[in-house]
Amino acid sequence: MTVSRRSVSARWTGGLRAEVDAGGFTVVADEPASVGGSDTGPQPTELLLASIASCFTIALAYTARKRGVPLDGLEVDVTGHYDGPSFDAFRIEVRATTPDPEELARLAEVAERVCYVTRTLTRSPELEFVIG
Repeated sequence: MTVSRRSVSARWTGGLRAEVDAGGFTVVADEPASVGGSDTGPQPTELLLASIASCFTIALAYTARKRGVPLDGLEVDVTGHYDGPSFDAFRIEVRATTPDPEELARLAEVAERVCYVTRTLTRSPELEFVIG
């Protein structure tokens, strides 16, 4: 198995705002004004939910394409539940328009194995902090 790495870089831009460089794109993360942010972008927790939703959407679309299953529409909603400083559960709701609705469940099972983000969250990866 080939091991590869992906990196992003975040830069504080004042207040509670950061700009993240990722794959040649810049994403803004901020906090709402009610907690001292400037509300110019999604919160980091919303970006985590967005990562889950977008990765699963892409994984499901990829799986459908590989299996020759047409999709006329696909939407994925993700809700995170937290009590304190971390999420303890995620709910992923999938809605798709396809000529074979029964195939959707099979596609979703494969997408669960293909989606890097959901697979990562089920495996509790090691976190290493390097300060300097």
